[in-house]
Amino acid sequence: ADIDWAVVGKLLEAGCAGTDIASQLGISATTLQRRCRAENNVSFAAFSQQKRMSGDNLLRAAQYKAAMEGNPTMLIWLGKQRLGQSDKNELTGKGGGRLVIEVVRREHNDQD
Repeated sequence: ADIDWAVVGKLLEAGCAGTDIASQLGISATTLQRRCRAENNVSFAAFSQQKRMSGDNLLRAAQYKAAMEGNPTMLIWLGKQRLGQSDKNELTGKGGGRLVIEVVRREHNDQD
C-alpha cells in the first residue's frame, strides 16, 4: 500500500491515533510503524509527536488570532489559561454584609 505521509501528518496534527490512521489506510499499526522507519528514517512515535506538536501550535495560533480579533469567549479563556485570571466568587450576607454561618448541633438519641 502506498502511504501518503503528508496526509498521515495532517491526520496526526488533527489528533488522530496511529491505529486509526493505519486502519484507514488498510494496514496494521505495525506496518505503519515499520514503513515510517523505512521511508522517513524516524520512528513513528517521533513522527507522531512532531506532527501532534505542530497541530497543537496551529490550534494555539488560531485561538490567539480569534482572541485578538475580539472573540470574547476566547479572550476570557486565554486570560484564564495564560495569565492566571479567574472569576471571583464572593459570598456575602444580607444586604452585602458579612456572611454569618450558623452551626446547629442536633442531639442524637436512640429513637432517631
